[in-house]
Amino acid sequence: MTHLSRVRKGLGRMVGQSLKYDRSILFTPNSWAFWRNNIMCFCVNNVLGHCLESLYCKFMDKSFGIIDDTYAIKFDPWYHPYWVYGIGGEAMTLIFEPIKERILKRNKSLPGAMLETYVIAVLAAMGMELGFGLMVNQPDEDGNYPYWDNSKLPLNIFKQAWLVNDLVIGAVAVAHIWVGYPLVCKLMSRLSERAANAVFAATVGTFAAACVSSYRKLIKDGHL
Repeated sequence: MTHLSRVRKGLGRMVGQSLKYDRSILFTPNSWAFWRNNIMCFCVNNVLGHCLESLYCKFMDKSFGIIDDTYAIKFDPWYHPYWVYGIGGEAMTLIFEPIKERILKRNKSLPGAMLETYVIAVLAAMGMELGFGLMVNQPDEDGNYPYWDNSKLPLNIFKQAWLVNDLVIGAVAVAHIWVGYPLVCKLMSRLSERAANAVFAATVGTFAAACVSSYRKLIKDGHL
């Protein structure tokens, strides 16, 4: 068995496990359990997204040399929340979870359903990156972009979005929708109400402490 085959089988097992329970608990906006799970995911995704971006930027900087020395990722504490990932995760849950369920009803093949979700997520990421870029990342008279410069990269889209980024974001979206979020819901559903609320309080409390600590450090170091 090749390494790729083992990875594919392992991913299939994880996704399969995430689907082996009542999927109706994934999207019940009228319940406290739904919002409890989503608030917890929001807290975790803010920090997890930061850590993933740090690794991604190190790779991109080494491969393409496109990360500026003044970019915040190089001095922010690892536990500093990057809010875009928490908000993005919630947008994926609220938008893509119902879409995923419709895809599953129409497409009985699990790999096919995941691939369809991936294509939709990549297109959505491309649209958001391009839209934000056109709104807030216009170059000045010297051709300098205020936030990011994808204009000279291969596979750029109207000099704003970058297909490589969108493919990676799509993969993260699929991992969140098909594995991460369902597993959180599954594990939380196995707890008593009291235990689930205790886990929720501990998660939110830890995240609040990370926010206070990271912002104090950034202010002290003169970055804010």
